[in-house]
Amino acid sequence: MLRQAMLALSKSRRAERLVTTSPLTADVVDRYVADDVARVVGALTGEGLLVSVDHLGEEVTDEAAAGQAVAHYLALLDLLPAGADVSVKLTALGLRLSQRLALEHAGAICAAAAQRDLTVTLDAEEHDTIAGLHAVHAALRREHPDVGVVVQSYLPDSLDRCEKLGGARVRLCKGAYTAPGAYTRPADIDRSYVRCLKVLMSGTGYPMVATHDPRLIRIAATLAELAGRDATGFEYQMLYGVRPDEQRRLAGLGARVRVYVPYGSDWYPYLMRRLAERPRNLTFFLRSLLSRR
Repeated sequence: MLRQAMLALSKSRRAERLVTTSPLTADVVDRYVADDVARVVGALTGEGLLVSVDHLGEEVTDEAAAGQAVAHYLALLDLLPAGADVSVKLTALGLRLSQRLALEHAGAICAAAAQRDLTVTLDAEEHDTIAGLHAVHAALRREHPDVGVVVQSYLPDSLDRCEKLGGARVRLCKGAYTAPGAYTRPADIDRSYVRCLKVLMSGTGYPMVATHDPRLIRIAATLAELAGRDATGFEYQMLYGVRPDEQRRLAGLGARVRVYVPYGSDWYPYLMRRLAERPRNLTFFLRSLLSRR
Protein backbone atom coordinates (compact mmCIF):
# COMPACT_ATOMS: atom_id res chain seq x y z
CA MET A 1 0.00 0.00 0.00
CA LEU A 2 2.85 2.39 0.79
CA ARG A 3 4.41 1.65 -2.61
CA GLN A 4 1.15 2.45 -4.38
CA ALA A 5 0.75 5.61 -2.34
CA MET A 6 4.24 6.82 -3.25
CA LEU A 7 3.65 6.10 -6.93
CA ALA A 8 0.36 7.99 -6.77
CA LEU A 9 2.16 10.92 -5.17
CA SER A 10 4.70 10.87 -8.01
CA LYS A 11 1.84 11.83 -10.36
CA SER A 12 0.18 14.37 -8.07
CA ARG A 13 0.69 17.97 -9.14
CA ARG A 14 -0.45 19.20 -5.75
CA ALA A 15 2.04 17.01 -3.90
CA GLU A 16 4.74 18.03 -6.37
CA ARG A 17 4.16 21.73 -5.66
CA LEU A 18 4.28 21.09 -1.93
CA VAL A 19 7.48 19.03 -2.03
CA THR A 20 9.39 21.06 -4.61
CA THR A 21 8.78 24.34 -2.81
CA SER A 22 9.74 23.06 0.63
CA PRO A 23 13.22 24.05 1.83
CA LEU A 24 13.37 20.76 3.73
CA THR A 25 13.80 18.79 0.48
CA ALA A 26 16.85 20.69 -0.76
CA ASP A 27 19.40 18.44 0.96
CA VAL A 28 17.70 15.29 -0.35
CA VAL A 29 17.60 16.56 -3.91
CA ASP A 30 21.21 17.75 -3.83
CA ARG A 31 22.40 14.35 -2.75
CA TYR A 32 20.47 12.26 -5.27
CA VAL A 33 20.19 14.60 -8.25
CA ALA A 34 23.24 16.28 -9.78
CA ASP A 35 23.14 20.06 -9.70
CA ASP A 36 26.18 20.47 -11.97
CA VAL A 37 26.35 17.38 -14.15
CA ALA A 38 29.83 18.06 -15.55
CA ARG A 39 31.27 18.51 -12.06
CA VAL A 40 29.58 15.39 -10.70
CA VAL A 41 30.62 13.25 -13.66
CA GLY A 42 34.20 14.51 -13.35
CA ALA A 43 34.31 13.63 -9.64
CA LEU A 44 32.90 10.15 -10.16
CA THR A 45 35.13 9.25 -13.09
CA GLY A 46 38.09 10.61 -11.15
CA GLU A 47 37.38 7.89 -8.56
CA GLY A 48 37.44 5.17 -11.19
CA LEU A 49 33.67 4.91 -11.57
CA LEU A 50 31.69 4.85 -14.81
CA VAL A 51 28.56 6.93 -15.34
CA SER A 52 25.17 6.74 -17.00
CA VAL A 53 23.56 10.18 -17.16
CA ASP A 54 19.83 10.80 -17.34
CA HIS A 55 18.31 14.16 -18.21
CA LEU A 56 15.16 14.09 -16.09
CA GLY A 57 11.91 14.54 -17.95
CA GLU A 58 9.26 12.37 -19.58
CA GLU A 59 5.73 12.24 -20.95
CA VAL A 60 5.94 15.07 -23.51
CA THR A 61 2.64 16.13 -25.03
CA ASP A 62 3.75 17.52 -28.40
CA GLU A 63 6.48 17.13 -30.99
CA ALA A 64 8.10 20.44 -30.09
CA ALA A 65 8.71 19.28 -26.52
CA ALA A 66 10.12 15.99 -27.81
CA GLY A 67 12.48 17.93 -30.05
CA GLN A 68 13.62 19.99 -27.07
CA ALA A 69 14.38 16.78 -25.16
CA VAL A 70 16.55 15.59 -28.05
CA ALA A 71 18.41 18.92 -28.01
CA HIS A 72 19.06 18.51 -24.27
CA TYR A 73 20.56 15.07 -24.85
CA LEU A 74 22.72 16.20 -27.76
CA ALA A 75 24.09 19.04 -25.63
CA LEU A 76 24.71 16.59 -22.77
CA LEU A 77 26.89 14.38 -24.97
CA ASP A 78 29.49 17.16 -25.25
CA LEU A 79 29.91 17.13 -21.45
CA LEU A 80 30.65 13.43 -21.09
CA PRO A 81 33.96 11.53 -21.28
CA ALA A 82 34.47 8.56 -23.60
CA GLY A 83 33.02 5.41 -22.11
CA ALA A 84 30.09 7.17 -20.49
CA ASP A 85 26.50 6.11 -21.08
CA VAL A 86 23.33 8.15 -21.59
CA SER A 87 20.01 6.89 -20.23
CA VAL A 88 17.04 7.90 -22.36
CA LYS A 89 13.33 7.70 -21.59
CA LEU A 90 11.40 7.20 -24.80
CA THR A 91 8.31 9.03 -23.55
CA ALA A 92 10.51 12.15 -23.41
CA LEU A 93 11.25 11.59 -27.10
CA GLY A 94 7.58 11.28 -28.05
CA LEU A 95 6.80 7.56 -27.66
CA ARG A 96 3.22 8.26 -26.58
CA LEU A 97 2.76 10.46 -29.65
CA SER A 98 4.31 8.08 -32.17
CA GLN A 99 6.62 5.08 -32.04
CA ARG A 100 8.14 6.26 -35.31
CA LEU A 101 8.91 9.66 -33.78
CA ALA A 102 10.58 8.11 -30.74
CA LEU A 103 12.65 5.83 -32.97
CA GLU A 104 13.76 8.75 -35.12
CA HIS A 105 14.77 10.82 -32.11
CA ALA A 106 16.51 7.94 -30.33
CA GLY A 107 18.39 7.14 -33.54
CA ALA A 108 19.71 10.70 -33.72
CA ILE A 109 21.00 10.47 -30.14
CA CYS A 110 22.59 7.06 -30.79
CA ALA A 111 24.36 8.33 -33.91
CA ALA A 112 25.74 11.37 -32.09
CA ALA A 113 26.79 9.26 -29.09
CA ALA A 114 28.68 6.79 -31.30
CA GLN A 115 30.78 9.62 -32.70
CA ARG A 116 31.92 10.44 -29.17
CA ASP A 117 32.57 6.83 -28.02
CA LEU A 118 29.51 6.93 -25.77
CA THR A 119 26.68 4.42 -25.37
CA VAL A 120 22.93 4.85 -25.02
CA THR A 121 20.57 2.82 -22.84
CA LEU A 122 16.80 2.98 -23.23
CA ASP A 123 15.09 3.24 -19.85
CA ALA A 124 11.98 1.24 -18.95
CA GLU A 125 8.91 3.16 -17.86
CA GLU A 126 5.21 2.42 -17.22
CA HIS A 127 4.04 -1.06 -18.21
CA ASP A 128 2.00 0.22 -21.17
CA THR A 129 5.17 1.56 -22.81
CA ILE A 130 7.19 -1.67 -22.57
CA ALA A 131 6.10 -3.13 -25.92
CA GLY A 132 7.02 0.14 -27.65
CA LEU A 133 10.32 0.28 -25.78
CA HIS A 134 11.42 -3.14 -27.02
CA ALA A 135 10.16 -2.50 -30.54
CA VAL A 136 12.22 0.69 -30.75
CA HIS A 137 15.22 -1.08 -29.20
CA ALA A 138 15.04 -3.92 -31.73
CA ALA A 139 14.86 -1.43 -34.60
CA LEU A 140 17.75 0.65 -33.27
CA ARG A 141 20.01 -2.38 -32.86
CA ARG A 142 20.10 -2.87 -36.62
CA GLU A 143 22.23 0.26 -36.98
CA HIS A 144 23.41 0.70 -33.40
CA PRO A 145 24.09 -2.78 -32.01
CA ASP A 146 25.46 -1.48 -28.71
CA VAL A 147 22.28 0.34 -27.68
CA GLY A 148 21.15 -1.00 -24.32
CA VAL A 149 17.73 -1.60 -22.83
CA VAL A 150 16.27 -1.99 -19.35
CA VAL A 151 14.39 -5.07 -18.15
CA GLN A 152 12.39 -4.86 -14.92
CA SER A 153 12.18 -8.05 -12.87
CA TYR A 154 8.86 -7.13 -11.27
CA LEU A 155 7.16 -7.82 -14.62
CA PRO A 156 6.23 -11.50 -15.15
CA ASP A 157 7.54 -11.53 -18.74
CA SER A 158 11.01 -10.30 -17.70
CA LEU A 159 12.60 -13.74 -18.09
CA ASP A 160 11.21 -14.10 -21.59
CA ARG A 161 12.53 -10.63 -22.44
CA CYS A 162 16.01 -11.57 -21.27
CA GLU A 163 15.98 -14.80 -23.26
CA LYS A 164 15.16 -12.86 -26.43
CA LEU A 165 17.85 -10.21 -25.93
CA GLY A 166 20.84 -12.31 -26.96
CA GLY A 167 23.95 -10.25 -27.57
CA ALA A 168 22.44 -7.06 -26.16
CA ARG A 169 23.46 -4.74 -23.38
CA VAL A 170 20.76 -5.29 -20.75
CA ARG A 171 20.31 -3.31 -17.56
CA LEU A 172 18.41 -5.50 -15.12
CA CYS A 173 16.58 -3.68 -12.34
CA LYS A 174 13.72 -4.55 -10.01
CA GLY A 175 11.37 -1.85 -11.28
CA ALA A 176 9.74 1.24 -9.82
CA TYR A 177 6.22 1.10 -11.26
CA THR A 178 3.06 -0.98 -10.92
CA ALA A 179 1.37 -3.19 -13.51
CA PRO A 180 -1.54 -5.63 -13.73
CA GLY A 181 -0.34 -9.13 -12.86
CA ALA A 182 3.11 -7.92 -11.83
CA TYR A 183 5.05 -9.36 -8.91
CA THR A 184 4.47 -7.29 -5.80
CA ARG A 185 6.08 -9.34 -3.00
CA PRO A 186 9.78 -8.44 -2.59
CA ALA A 187 10.73 -12.14 -2.46
CA ASP A 188 8.99 -12.83 -5.78
CA ILE A 189 10.67 -9.82 -7.42
CA ASP A 190 14.05 -10.98 -6.13
CA ARG A 191 13.50 -14.54 -7.39
CA SER A 192 12.57 -13.16 -10.79
CA TYR A 193 15.72 -11.01 -10.71
CA VAL A 194 17.92 -14.04 -10.06
CA ARG A 195 16.25 -16.05 -12.83
CA CYS A 196 16.92 -13.19 -15.24
CA LEU A 197 20.50 -12.86 -14.00
CA LYS A 198 21.18 -16.52 -14.74
CA VAL A 199 20.00 -16.07 -18.34
CA LEU A 200 21.99 -12.88 -18.88
CA MET A 201 25.21 -14.14 -17.31
CA SER A 202 25.13 -17.38 -19.31
CA GLY A 203 24.21 -15.58 -22.52
CA THR A 204 26.16 -13.67 -25.15
CA GLY A 205 25.21 -10.13 -24.17
CA TYR A 206 26.51 -7.67 -21.62
CA PRO A 207 24.67 -7.76 -18.26
CA MET A 208 24.31 -4.53 -16.30
CA VAL A 209 23.36 -5.46 -12.74
CA ALA A 210 21.36 -2.52 -11.39
CA THR A 211 20.81 -3.11 -7.68
CA HIS A 212 21.97 -2.01 -4.25
CA ASP A 213 20.90 -5.28 -2.65
CA PRO A 214 24.02 -6.90 -1.09
CA ARG A 215 22.61 -10.40 -1.56
CA LEU A 216 21.91 -9.87 -5.26
CA ILE A 217 25.34 -8.33 -5.75
CA ARG A 218 26.94 -11.47 -4.27
CA ILE A 219 24.75 -13.70 -6.44
CA ALA A 220 25.69 -11.71 -9.54
CA ALA A 221 29.40 -12.12 -8.78
CA THR A 222 28.98 -15.87 -8.31
CA LEU A 223 26.97 -16.30 -11.51
CA ALA A 224 29.53 -14.27 -13.47
CA GLU A 225 32.33 -16.50 -12.20
CA LEU A 226 30.40 -19.67 -13.03
CA ALA A 227 29.74 -18.33 -16.53
CA GLY A 228 33.44 -17.57 -17.05
CA ARG A 229 32.98 -13.81 -17.20
CA ASP A 230 35.85 -11.65 -16.01
CA ALA A 231 35.49 -8.12 -14.63
CA THR A 232 35.08 -6.68 -18.12
CA GLY A 233 32.19 -9.01 -18.98
CA PHE A 234 29.53 -7.29 -16.88
CA GLU A 235 29.02 -4.30 -14.64
CA TYR A 236 27.22 -3.18 -11.51
CA GLN A 237 25.03 -0.11 -11.61
CA MET A 238 23.95 1.99 -8.66
CA LEU A 239 22.17 5.30 -8.18
CA TYR A 240 24.01 8.53 -7.55
CA GLY A 241 24.04 9.19 -3.82
CA VAL A 242 23.07 5.65 -2.80
CA ARG A 243 25.74 3.48 -1.10
CA PRO A 244 28.69 5.48 -2.45
CA ASP A 245 31.11 3.60 -0.19
CA GLU A 246 29.95 0.31 -1.71
CA GLN A 247 30.39 1.73 -5.19
CA ARG A 248 33.99 2.62 -4.42
CA ARG A 249 34.61 -0.70 -2.67
CA LEU A 250 33.50 -2.73 -5.67
CA ALA A 251 35.48 -0.54 -8.05
CA GLY A 252 38.52 -0.98 -5.81
CA LEU A 253 38.18 -4.73 -6.22
CA GLY A 254 38.44 -4.31 -9.99
CA ALA A 255 34.73 -4.47 -10.83
CA ARG A 256 33.13 -2.20 -13.37
CA VAL A 257 30.75 0.06 -11.45
CA ARG A 258 28.53 2.56 -13.24
CA VAL A 259 26.70 5.31 -11.35
CA TYR A 260 23.30 6.40 -12.64
CA VAL A 261 23.39 10.21 -12.48
CA PRO A 262 20.09 12.07 -12.91
CA TYR A 263 20.06 15.81 -13.42
CA GLY A 264 17.61 18.53 -14.33
CA SER A 265 14.76 20.41 -12.73
CA ASP A 266 12.11 17.71 -13.25
CA TRP A 267 13.35 15.64 -10.30
CA TYR A 268 10.13 15.11 -8.35
CA PRO A 269 8.73 12.03 -10.21
CA TYR A 270 12.19 10.43 -10.19
CA LEU A 271 12.67 10.85 -6.45
CA MET A 272 9.17 9.61 -5.59
CA ARG A 273 9.68 6.45 -7.67
CA ARG A 274 12.97 5.75 -5.94
CA LEU A 275 11.15 5.91 -2.62
CA ALA A 276 8.37 3.69 -3.97
CA GLU A 277 10.72 1.10 -5.44
CA ARG A 278 10.86 -0.57 -2.07
CA PRO A 279 9.03 0.86 0.96
CA ARG A 280 12.10 0.58 3.16
CA ASN A 281 13.82 3.04 0.83
CA LEU A 282 11.86 5.80 2.55
CA THR A 283 13.64 5.07 5.82
CA PHE A 284 16.93 4.66 3.97
CA PHE A 285 16.64 8.04 2.26
CA LEU A 286 15.67 9.81 5.47
CA ARG A 287 18.56 8.18 7.33
CA SER A 288 20.93 9.17 4.53
CA LEU A 289 20.41 12.82 5.39
CA LEU A 290 22.34 12.18 8.59
CA SER A 291 25.19 10.23 7.02
CA ARG A 292 27.27 10.28 3.85
CA ARG A 293 28.01 6.58 4.11
